[in-house]
Amino acid sequence: MPVDEPHRVVCHLDRLLEERGMTLAALAEAVGVTVVNLSVLKNNRAKAVRFSTITAVCDVLGCQVGDVLSLEPAQP
Repeated sequence: MPVDEPHRVVCHLDRLLEERGMTLAALAEAVGVTVVNLSVLKNNRAKAVRFSTITAVCDVLGCQVGDVLSLEPAQP
């Protein structure tokens, strides 16, 4: 699949934040990134994300990468 095609990665920050009673702004502050950057990720509009950002998100939320991101099945 060419890199410029739409990705199938889905972000689950909404669910994780709701489960923890945390706001996106609070997560952004704890992680050290802007709310805008996390919003892009949360709304599945990100084209790239740093491993350090995902690591920090997982540390703050007490979860694993697979809790934050999943891969939708390929369409035939």
